Amino acid sequence: MLDPYATALIRRPVTAAARQLARWGLSANSITLAGFALGVFAAFLIANERYLTGAATIFGSRLLDALDGAVARQGQPTDAGGFLDIALDFLFYASIPLAFALADPARNALAAAVLLAAFMGTSASFLAFAVLAAKRGLSSTAYPNKSFYFLGGLTEATETLACFAAMCLWPQHFATLAYGFAALCAITIATRLWWGWRALS
Repeated sequence: MLDPYATALIRRPVTAAARQLARWGLSANSITLAGFALGVFAAFLIANERYLTGAATIFGSRLLDALDGAVARQGQPTDAGGFLDIALDFLFYASIPLAFALADPARNALAAAVLLAAFMGTSASFLAFAVLAAKRGLSSTAYPNKSFYFLGGLTEATETLACFAAMCLWPQHFATLAYGFAALCAITIATRLWWGWRALS
């Protein structure tokens, strides 16, 4: 829901940084891999109860995630790069609830499982529509620079990062935050199923 606004807010500095990184010869794929590695390290920190450091590392990872596409657009974006980006993004998002479960299994495991199931629903509805939209040659006006067309929703990247930050700030309330965000994900899944069905019917 908030992604278009967040993207507009950071577009200029991200584009400027991407130009410089491209001049230095850094590839978009190398930035994607670095961002994923940093995200996995954030999960490791959280699993070891280094929550605030983990939060800072998450934001560093997502900054690189914003930069990789901007660097790709300095040249010619590739399907392989788009595939790598989105596949590693989903693995990163799954790693954070898992990390909280590992940090405190007794208190967090069930809530983490519910949130991961919700993430499965949002990712499935996201990718299923993208595949069929590509088959039909549909394109997005809301996200014209993305590798594929997908439906938005109540819980996108910006909201997910805000939730992860809250979990790191108040890890004792992880279960409450996880159940609450899973409920919001359920709304996203329902709306994506409805709009996807209508768009493809």
